[in-house]
Amino acid sequence: MEGFADVRHWIALAIIVPLALAGCHKKSTSNSNGNGEWDIETQGIPKFVQTDYTDLGAIDRISCFRSAYGHDYTHDDHLEHCRSMKHYFWPKGGDPGWSHNPSWTTIPIRSPIAGTVTRLMPEFTGIQIWIGSDAYPAFEFRIFHVGISPTLLEGDKVSEGQVLGHHGGDEAMSDIAVRVATPNGWRLVSYFDVMTDELFQTYVSRGVVSRSQLIITKAERDADSLTCSGEQFITTGNLENWVPLN
Repeated sequence: MEGFADVRHWIALAIIVPLALAGCHKKSTSNSNGNGEWDIETQGIPKFVQTDYTDLGAIDRISCFRSAYGHDYTHDDHLEHCRSMKHYFWPKGGDPGWSHNPSWTTIPIRSPIAGTVTRLMPEFTGIQIWIGSDAYPAFEFRIFHVGISPTLLEGDKVSEGQVLGHHGGDEAMSDIAVRVATPNGWRLVSYFDVMTDELFQTYVSRGVVSRSQLIITKAERDADSLTCSGEQFITTGNLENWVPLN
């Protein structure tokens, strides 16, 4: 009987283990390929962000995607260089580096998606948070200068709209970037590219005419090219860098 019990044990393992492994490797219900990549050239950019990452009522203006403000931010894009491929959100109440009333540290920062915190990286003010999307695993969001909740750790699951902390300080504006793993390498896309029409209406209500107003196209930037030394802009071109909110 003991030998028979051993046989039944191994038969059970032969059935259970493959089923368990199959569960571990269950594919995402999104349309990314088996490698967790998304081909933005053939599939376009999905509009899936329904919740804003910050309090829009506290924001005075927003920098354009591919602007000449701040510094060159293209190291996650294999096709472009010398342009800022993220958005700065400039809060109300004055310039960076001064004290504000109320302080910019009162502005809440939320997760725009359900996902996983893949990295927490200290900056000169606050922490940079990387969040990988559950629904679209090829998409990763980076939120800069966050005074994070002390309980937030790398590897944590976060829900859409979950408060991650507050803006990190009066020394810097808030900024957000979105990168995509494509079959040909990383690409950067605008935060407004992935935003639903319903959420974008909150920006329309603040005077934004269209998404294109917030996005300098690659062709436009190439035609009005910038010069960089390292990450520093040496020339700033002729295109408008900012969209004011009313």
